[in-house]
Amino acid sequence: MEMGGMLDSIIGANGLLIGTIVPFLFVLTVVVFVHEMGHYLIGRLCGIGVNAFSIGFGPELIGFTDRHGTRWKLSAVPLGGYVKFVGDMSATSQPDSDEMEALSESDRARAFHLQSVWKRAATVVAGPLFNFLLTIVVFAVMFAAYGRFVSEPVVSEIRAGSPADAAGFLPGDRFVTVDGSKIETFADVQRLVSGRAGDELTFVMLRQGEEVTLHATPESTEQTDALGNTIKIGIIGVVSSPEAGQPRAVEYGPLEAVGEAVKETGYIIARTGQFLKRFVAGREDRCQLGGPVRIADMAGKAASKGFERLIQLVALLSVGIGVLNLLPIPPLDGGHLVFYAVEAATGHPVSERVTEAVYRVGLLLVLVFMGFVFWNDIFGC
Repeated sequence: MEMGGMLDSIIGANGLLIGTIVPFLFVLTVVVFVHEMGHYLIGRLCGIGVNAFSIGFGPELIGFTDRHGTRWKLSAVPLGGYVKFVGDMSATSQPDSDEMEALSESDRARAFHLQSVWKRAATVVAGPLFNFLLTIVVFAVMFAAYGRFVSEPVVSEIRAGSPADAAGFLPGDRFVTVDGSKIETFADVQRLVSGRAGDELTFVMLRQGEEVTLHATPESTEQTDALGNTIKIGIIGVVSSPEAGQPRAVEYGPLEAVGEAVKETGYIIARTGQFLKRFVAGREDRCQLGGPVRIADMAGKAASKGFERLIQLVALLSVGIGVLNLLPIPPLDGGHLVFYAVEAATGHPVSERVTEAVYRVGLLLVLVFMGFVFWNDIFGC
């Protein structure tokens, strides 16, 4: 390859730098910044002092100190970030006994670990909640600006030999509920079925004015998503044609857009939680989980399709980061919340010995998980 061609493959519009790394850093920086800003803002609101706010880990690249004494910085390893409160030993909000003893009276009043349990819990949970809020804002703007296309939940065709065929679905059937959830559009059916491969579901259908109950177990199939990624989803084998579905554009006012955005974000949170439970039970394909390399690839593909796609990826990744951080595993936010719940119930903090032991196990689990997704990214899938 000539030098010019090599250079273009790296820094050209579709090259590694501009086409993949820059979109990846944009997506990750926005999601991390919003998450850490949640911790920072609620912590400050609760009167907690902040020593540092960092995007990335490791050595500082650039930064400044504000009038409150907080060091705002961009660090060398752009795979996360942290807020370091007064009294913290590290970026994971472990207490530093030596630093605590050396604090002045005014600083002790601002130290994170000396605050009431509800202030600490509010500060910790704010990170994931801000991630969810970011997704709601993105979806609300898109719904208000573009609306959405919807189709009636009416069956026009059943694939021969499919679960729907075996269950007795007929053309003209209209979905009423799927496993108790009310159906309004064909997209609702897809949303409820896609994550339930191998689970028997109950379908209430409207057939010639009467409701009939059918049972079908979605089968797993590979499909290509909007970014060209191969994904596995559950299907029952029904099709909705334009004649049956009567697709139409729905426009939303500002308040309606926010309401739809909240519902959509709730659906994604539930779907993510459902996937994680099925994954732990060994019922999901491990290749559906990816790490930084997969995210970088998706960011590059999204950017090539336009800024709107990139922002949609930000919204989806933000939900994922929020849900993962709420898992009850130290050093994740959910692990801290478990300790605070125990403290609130018993009236005294969990002992330092127990905290340290659980923290070490949790950290090991997080590192194993990170190694697993890296392996998936590079070698496994």
